Amino acid sequence: MDILLDWFNNNSDLVTHYILQGLLALLIFFIGLRVTRFLSSLTEKAICNRKVDKAVGVFLSNIVYALGFVATLLMALSQVGVETTSFIAILGAAGLAVGLALQGSLSNFASGVLIIILRPFKSGDYIDAGGQSGSVRKIEIFSTELVTPDNKVIIIPNSSVMSGAIVNYSRESTRRIDLVIGVSYDADLKQVKAVLEGILTSESRILNDPSYTVAVLELGDSSVNFAVRPWVNTSDYWPTYFDLLENIKNALDDAQINIPYPQMDVHLQKN
Repeated sequence: MDILLDWFNNNSDLVTHYILQGLLALLIFFIGLRVTRFLSSLTEKAICNRKVDKAVGVFLSNIVYALGFVATLLMALSQVGVETTSFIAILGAAGLAVGLALQGSLSNFASGVLIIILRPFKSGDYIDAGGQSGSVRKIEIFSTELVTPDNKVIIIPNSSVMSGAIVNYSRESTRRIDLVIGVSYDADLKQVKAVLEGILTSESRILNDPSYTVAVLELGDSSVNFAVRPWVNTSDYWPTYFDLLENIKNALDDAQINIPYPQMDVHLQKN
């Protein structure tokens, strides 16, 4: 104990110096983190105020935060006497090794950059991508977050998003509803067509331009199949889809037009 006290008395200036340097490094680190968070938030707000897609703002703010964190860490280490040039070289070598080990993560990052540049979708769009469907909530550095209609959150790696086909249901302002309605071979086709056209005409959400299509699609095994293809605004797609199916069924019933369905005849043989 006496040896430690003697050493401390003889090196008190040095100990005090390192304590002050350590405290200053911590102060730099915590202030740097606050500044980094502020700049990250400011970047996102600035991009959103320019009416750029929110997902782009989130992506760029994440990059700003990552760069600011690394810069803050290097400044704090430099304050306590760590040689940052050699540290950067070590960090670069370690980064290369980690990069080789984490090729998938780097691929996700590169794919995220491509999503931001090419913009195949934006925040709020309903898409099919990476084998999943949902509305885009945000695009992050390594992944894209979707929300399903039943409020499940799906996180897809960006590389999976960009490696396959992307179906964007929200990009265009209008969509076509494709229905196939089968009727009996005994039905009067002119009457069927008139009933179907009457339903489409009475539906206010169906657009006049482009015009709807009602035509015989095929002569099936047990039914004559009509193609019913009206155009609606994208936001009206599913409500109109559901209402049309119900209204068509009721109208065909009222007109006594049969809709065939599969049937099975069972023969019992008595021994």
